[in-house]
Amino acid sequence: MGYIMGKAEGHGDNWHGHVTALTVGPEYRRLGLAATLMNILEDVSEKKKAYFVDLFVRVSNKVAINMYKNLGYIVYRTVLEYYSGDPDEDAYGV
Repeated sequence: MGYIMGKAEGHGDNWHGHVTALTVGPEYRRLGLAATLMNILEDVSEKKKAYFVDLFVRVSNKVAINMYKNLGYIVYRTVLEYYSGDPDEDAYGV
């Protein structure tokens, strides 16, 4: 159906969560699975007393950007040419 890969990283009192990848199969989208997976990663991050959870998303991925906004995330920066390709694509830090 889907998966999430992420981590809580840091040391001492300085921790944050990071989403490396989140994927939900097309036939399982719009069922709340992505939100459930994000909640699990957020819970793990919170157990490490993380200050925030971040991720990167392609600027062209409007569906994912809207989903993250609906989950309470905001775009806080643009990373130029984060994704390699022809041409390279920018990413939003969310």
